[in-house]
Amino acid sequence: MRYLLVLLLFGLQSIQLFAQTNTYSISFENAEHHEATISATFQNIKSDTLPLRMSRTSPGRYALHEFAKNVYSFKATDSKGNDLIVSRTNPYSWNISGHDGTVKISYILFANRGDGTYSQIDETHAHLNIPTTFMYAPSLKDRKIEVDFNTRDDLNWKIATQLPQVKDHTYSAPNLYYFMDSPTELSNHKVREFTVDGQTIKLALHDPGTEEEADQYFEKVKKVVLAEKEVFGELPTFDYGSYTFLACYILNASGDGMEHRNSTILTSTRTLANGGMDGNIGTVSHEFFHSWNVERIRPKSLEPFNFEEANMSGELWFAEGFTSYYTNLILCRAGLITPKKYVEGLTGTFNYVWNSPARQFFNPIEMSYQAPFVDASTSVDPVNRENTFISYYSYGSVLGLALDLSLREKDLNLDDFMKLVWTAYGKSENTYNIENLNKTLNIYAGEEFGNNFFNSFIYKSEMPRYTELFKTVGVSLSQNKEAAYFGAAVSITDDFNGKIRSNTKMGSPAYIAGLDKGDIITAINGEKFPNGIQLNKFIENEFKPNDKLSISFLRDGMERKTEVTLTADPKYTISLIEKNEEAPSKKILKARKAWLKIE
Repeated sequence: MRYLLVLLLFGLQSIQLFAQTNTYSISFENAEHHEATISATFQNIKSDTLPLRMSRTSPGRYALHEFAKNVYSFKATDSKGNDLIVSRTNPYSWNISGHDGTVKISYILFANRGDGTYSQIDETHAHLNIPTTFMYAPSLKDRKIEVDFNTRDDLNWKIATQLPQVKDHTYSAPNLYYFMDSPTELSNHKVREFTVDGQTIKLALHDPGTEEEADQYFEKVKKVVLAEKEVFGELPTFDYGSYTFLACYILNASGDGMEHRNSTILTSTRTLANGGMDGNIGTVSHEFFHSWNVERIRPKSLEPFNFEEANMSGELWFAEGFTSYYTNLILCRAGLITPKKYVEGLTGTFNYVWNSPARQFFNPIEMSYQAPFVDASTSVDPVNRENTFISYYSYGSVLGLALDLSLREKDLNLDDFMKLVWTAYGKSENTYNIENLNKTLNIYAGEEFGNNFFNSFIYKSEMPRYTELFKTVGVSLSQNKEAAYFGAAVSITDDFNGKIRSNTKMGSPAYIAGLDKGDIITAINGEKFPNGIQLNKFIENEFKPNDKLSISFLRDGMERKTEVTLTADPKYTISLIEKNEEAPSKKILKARKAWLKIE
């Protein structure tokens, strides 16, 4: 009798447990028209009305995205198939009432953008970002979720995801948050994997290339993984013992990368055979570094992640920017690019940051606050980003460079600081704020050093002493004071005039002269706009700083004139000192080798 009672209790518990699981099913019969058919069942509903939503945000992004716009043919029934009452109070919600404790829904999703935020469905794959795909019940966020991916066997689709497998095509998530953070790729992809310290690193590669190309690329991936592990001293502990790169390199994808807790999305229109072998590996480096920095070394401002509103974070200069600093540095350390290519590759980002007028308006923290307006966000009204915004990726990257070289002057380094941050906040998964970073740097490098760095470059927008810092590792930073500068991005029109294609830079000669976006330059010093020559090249070859140019231009169809006084080009050039035939000393070479970890 006792045995039967135990079995009965166990059965009741099993039924109750099953009732606490939200189940989904998705199929792709109409994939050629980019549609998925999705159904879900929510049981044991206690409230009279069950609110359902489509997310407006996606983990890893910082802006709003209106995913509900691609949902249609919505239906809701009870356990017996009776239609339920559906009311709408906003564009993102469906309120279901009149149920019998069970709500079953179905809808069609249109999806045709393959990147790190959206979903794409066609006959090549079902590329699924979960927030843009699956409707959810906010009140049931702590329930377990199971989803059945009905793959297209006729297209040889396999399933790649960080979700643990239940059986066959059914996968599970412990709760809504993990589900939303688990992108899934259904395609005829290749799989490669290797083991590091008892954990499995996988590459699910959707690319039309050969098995040999996949092998060659995976060797690069392995080098990145091991070089990044060296920065922190260990891998994160992945929840199910594995990490998956979901790489989709096909012509109909959109270039992107998006980190998740135990996986990342990597998308590119460059196949491995068409430039992707070298061109795509940088995204691998950036996104895998995020498995430490942002996924586990986590800003307080991003927790809990809000699926209804955008999270605003002032720490993105560190979370994204320092990750960007390591992106190409890791490629150099792993031997995937040369020291020369790495150093000279710093030039573009360096010029973008330090020649921007935006520093007068916002410091790195405030630039981070702009993320909801710029992170794949869209608007129709013109903005003045050229003059008011510096990407926190780029700003943080050059500050990470400055901090690393400054620490190395003290026989310290950024790697060990990152290890300390990892130990204090990432490994234990305690969220941090900017003050925590400041205090950690004070502990590592001394209070005077740490406070000076934050007070000068984070809370303010001052420029570090790069010339001296670069010299310590045998790198030259220079400007050509003899080169003339105009200050506007100009493209050649069909009738061979010059159209200013973006807002002129504050303080530049063109800006001071009153030239603006959309103006069409027709003549310079009485001569027709130079035929077929880019304006910046023409200025550089024909004029000197302080030269005055008489500019004829059209604005809104009206002829106008102005005078531009050229200045010296503010552009910086970064190179190894060997390029200038200067031999680095043994001390400098030793410092460079320690920085780049090269022999």
